[in-house]
Amino acid sequence: MVSQASRLANVRYDIRGPVLRRCLQLEAEGHEIVKLNIGNPAPFGLFTPDSVLERVSESISASQGYSDARGVAAAREAVARYYQRRGVHGVSPEEIYLGNGVSELIVMAMQSLLNPGDEVLVPAPDYPLWTGAVSLCGGRAVHYRCAEEADWNPDVENVASLITDRTKALVIINPNNPTGAVYSPETLTGLLDLARKHGLLVLSDEIYDQLLYDGAVHHHTAALAPDLPVLTLGGMSKNYRLAGFRSGWLVVSGPRQPVSEYLEGLELLANMRMCANVPAQHAIPAALDGGIDLQPLLRPGGRLRDQRDKAWELLTAIPGVDCYKPAGALYLFPRLDPAVHKIHDDQQMCIDLLETKHLLITHGSGFNLPTTDHLRVVFLAPVDVLEDAIGRLSDFLGGYRQ
Repeated sequence: MVSQASRLANVRYDIRGPVLRRCLQLEAEGHEIVKLNIGNPAPFGLFTPDSVLERVSESISASQGYSDARGVAAAREAVARYYQRRGVHGVSPEEIYLGNGVSELIVMAMQSLLNPGDEVLVPAPDYPLWTGAVSLCGGRAVHYRCAEEADWNPDVENVASLITDRTKALVIINPNNPTGAVYSPETLTGLLDLARKHGLLVLSDEIYDQLLYDGAVHHHTAALAPDLPVLTLGGMSKNYRLAGFRSGWLVVSGPRQPVSEYLEGLELLANMRMCANVPAQHAIPAALDGGIDLQPLLRPGGRLRDQRDKAWELLTAIPGVDCYKPAGALYLFPRLDPAVHKIHDDQQMCIDLLETKHLLITHGSGFNLPTTDHLRVVFLAPVDVLEDAIGRLSDFLGGYRQ
């Protein structure tokens, strides 16, 4: 027998865990499943503009060799211009790293940072790759509370109470996955004050920074703290509907001297993987400099706005279900009132829903929420699909008992 590495013992990624495995079994048996479990725009007919794809096609013949380990120069320059336009000053292409999606860069960022037992502050709920990456790299994810009653903004006092002499970094996910929260400047300032006081590295996951509704304003963490080392992560998957290209970036801003040794480690890791996929990197300047306008999708009458509104309306009409109306991203995170829906195992509930209603969604505890009373629903599907899917969920909850 070849054993699994012990460092995987505490690593979970439930978005693609047991519930998805059961889904694949049902599909193999011939069942058609409605999938509202991952933020993958293309299967729902949301594609990037042809001009971006054309630029990639034109670059294929020039993409046969390795690029600079940090990425193609033109792409890194486009990322630098993007953040400079958005108020993040002092960004240099020399300290921008392109990766095979933000996921690869999260793992690299943790690998360069953590020694066994080091702690990283991660939101609860979180995008679970952050927790998994911390564990995989020998660290310990310490989950801070995001307050549903405060539109899912982080509880700054709770964050402060969790800082120890082992705390190395603070992770901020804004706009948030899975809640759709867009953090207030007061919340961000409070978090940054803690990072400043305790010498924490700030990692800001902002891959949904343009997916905003109802006049919500996204504040870049790095723009609010030019005096702090901040790593900002973004990519092509969501704003530009190119999830399959696996093209993302990590941007270093703020003073470099305090993190110079850390950055040497990051450069070493970038060199070890040679480079990110080269053809996909050519999509970056085409998208970031091309003036792609997301507003038609986000304003009233736009597809994403209408889908969000309809999904929220239908979910909150289910007895015993309430839900924050997301100001950003692509997800709803409804709460099941424990007095009405007595769920002690939300993963099993999602498997039961899948088996009886052929609907795939994700359980809230899979996002490192300490309770079992939430679900994540992706609203990328057209309105008629959402109506059918949430109707199935309503029927299921009406008679479900554990």
